[in-house]
Amino acid sequence: MLYWAMPSALLRCAARELARLIASGEVSSAEVVELHLEQLEALKPLNALAYTDPAAVRREARQRDRQRAAGEALGPLHGVPFTVKDWLDVAGWPCAGAELKFRHRRPDQDASAVGRLRAAGGVVLGKTAVLAESEVYGRVHHPHDPRLSPGGSSSGEAVLIAACGSPLGLGSDSGGSIRQPAAYCGVAGLKPTPGRVPLTGHFPRINPLADPRTVIGPLARRVADLGLALKLIMGEDGHDPSAVPATLGDIPAPIEGLRVAYHHTLPDTAVDPQIVQAVRWAAQTLANAGCHVREEAPPGQTEAMRLTRQYWARPESSSWDEWQPDGAVSSLSADEVERHLFDWDVYRRRLLAFMHSADVLLLPVAENLAAPHGREGGVDFTAPYSLAGLPAVTVPVGRSPEGLPIGVQVVARAWREDVALGAAQVLEDAYAGAGSG
Repeated sequence: MLYWAMPSALLRCAARELARLIASGEVSSAEVVELHLEQLEALKPLNALAYTDPAAVRREARQRDRQRAAGEALGPLHGVPFTVKDWLDVAGWPCAGAELKFRHRRPDQDASAVGRLRAAGGVVLGKTAVLAESEVYGRVHHPHDPRLSPGGSSSGEAVLIAACGSPLGLGSDSGGSIRQPAAYCGVAGLKPTPGRVPLTGHFPRINPLADPRTVIGPLARRVADLGLALKLIMGEDGHDPSAVPATLGDIPAPIEGLRVAYHHTLPDTAVDPQIVQAVRWAAQTLANAGCHVREEAPPGQTEAMRLTRQYWARPESSSWDEWQPDGAVSSLSADEVERHLFDWDVYRRRLLAFMHSADVLLLPVAENLAAPHGREGGVDFTAPYSLAGLPAVTVPVGRSPEGLPIGVQVVARAWREDVALGAAQVLEDAYAGAGSG
């Protein structure tokens, strides 16, 4: 069920389609932006928008229209609005990092990923709320039922994209923060390989030596828009030492002949039968597309969660020293930290060895569908692939009888976002072909 009005066809367009319409002159950037600003006003009850400056947004859109009229070269996102999680800097706009003490912080430069989308012609529409509930933004509501949580922490992004307040957005993911809200709200989300996208301009600042899990990635209503955005934001920037100039295959990659391992279980955790059914449907769909599919869980699921909890026991100030109070003390000794890093490496090697016989893993995103605030699912299905540094895509493949989205997760080998996106595209097309739209 929806408690906001069904938007116009233009608001439901994918980012790529909006770019085509603007480039052809069928619609102006100013018109597209105005529609989205009106939609954001209508979506205020969702509490997903952290900040916007309508006058600045309109000016930027008009500038994009003048550039097109003057015959200037147009970027792939020329005139298309996009939103940004309030952990990424937008020049001159507030970026609180989900902390009240930073609510007046205004950076003077865009985050690298934001600047790259702007350089491609995109128009920054607004900043979105971080976390499903916080002292900075309050409670963010699910787009289909206000009693439910949208998941987190890229909560506002997933909500606004699902409710057609934005066609495309940038989020971040350390253990599931793009993938969980994308699955709960019914949109597509990509967690790239660490190092694929520079972290410059993420606030709180990420130290990739202390936190190699956190990545910046896109959310959208269509898988193809994830690939478009990834191509634009990836690559070294001369500031983030962890960002590398890794090549990217054609998107979407062909999937015929790929080896797919799927599973839908967790030790000591009940998984919603609707999610189990969705994973099985997705496995059969990939088999029908020519993949070699088998049911097998990768090793070390319990170990991955133990490692994740140990990581969270370290003071976040070790990697986010601009955010946490000074003087935070780790609950782990130096020897325990060293042992943790050793065990982390062993886990990664075990999972990578498993991937020698699997090009793709297919599994749930969480054990449940969107739930009331405080009862969200865990990260047991998502955190392992953050620890292992593997790319993952969330794609919607179903709905419950109550209308709640059901998503699945597609994981590929490191640097093979093209493969994960290729499999996700097949699933999206099959779901649409089954009458879901």
